[in-house]
Amino acid sequence: MNMEYMKVSGSSSSCPPKWWSEKTVVVVTGANKGIGFALVKRLAELGLTVVLTSRDVGRGKAAAESLRAQGTLVEFCQLDVSDPSSIHAFVAWLKCRFGGLDILVNNAGVSFNDVYSNSIEHAHAETVIDTNFYGAKRLTEALVPVFRRSATVSRILNISSQLGLLNKVRNLSVKKLLEDDEGALTVAAIDGVVSQFLQHVKMGTWEEEGWPKVWTDYAVSKLALNAYSRVLARQEEGRGLSVNCFCPGFTRTAMTGGQGQHSAEEAAEVAARLALMPPGGLLTGKFFKWSKPFMYSML
Repeated sequence: MNMEYMKVSGSSSSCPPKWWSEKTVVVVTGANKGIGFALVKRLAELGLTVVLTSRDVGRGKAAAESLRAQGTLVEFCQLDVSDPSSIHAFVAWLKCRFGGLDILVNNAGVSFNDVYSNSIEHAHAETVIDTNFYGAKRLTEALVPVFRRSATVSRILNISSQLGLLNKVRNLSVKKLLEDDEGALTVAAIDGVVSQFLQHVKMGTWEEEGWPKVWTDYAVSKLALNAYSRVLARQEEGRGLSVNCFCPGFTRTAMTGGQGQHSAEEAAEVAARLALMPPGGLLTGKFFKWSKPFMYSML
């Protein structure tokens, strides 16, 4: 891997060696604002064909129009990752419009917590899990057959969080299951972990059961997404599709109430570099963390 390529830079003037073209199709979910919007803008500036998706039609169209007004050409299509019928309609539109895709960035996500709060309600926890984990999983499974398979091009980047790393889990049985040292982890097992968490939330025992203490439902949704990414990366290895996760860190977005250590544009710059890793150094099954240049690890 060309480690120089992984240097973190907030400058939009820095860009990776170009291997793509305007025929390279990228889908970014939850992209009407924040990191998703900034990433769409950056990828379009770099010359890829980018599809901006948003659950809200009005906001999505407005976001796409604002980019077009700046001379940045993007496509828009409505997509609610929590709605299977919306996913079905989106996949049909994508196949009709482009015939397939090359890069998927699962960015759509929700949280009901303020930056320094950890309010756990069962209804909220279900929504967070359904959007952040199952939404990304449903869309990914629907799009996997649509990828134009290429060992050097096709890739998935899941926007995740270090809150979902295994060292945040105090429940030893869950931690052991998800460690997956021998590659035996299954999607069914991950679903079981998520169901167990939601049951503990419903019973009010989540804290004593050893679940993460910070942004608990959000953390578990990303824990499940990281685990799923690892399983998918293993399944797709050697079949022309790489799968990685990226933690953008504490970023100034609506989700953080505008607080953070860096801007959405700076986070998007790093995400774009990860999404566009050189074909010769394309990695899979990795978790990339914002905080240090070159830092990556196994999921």
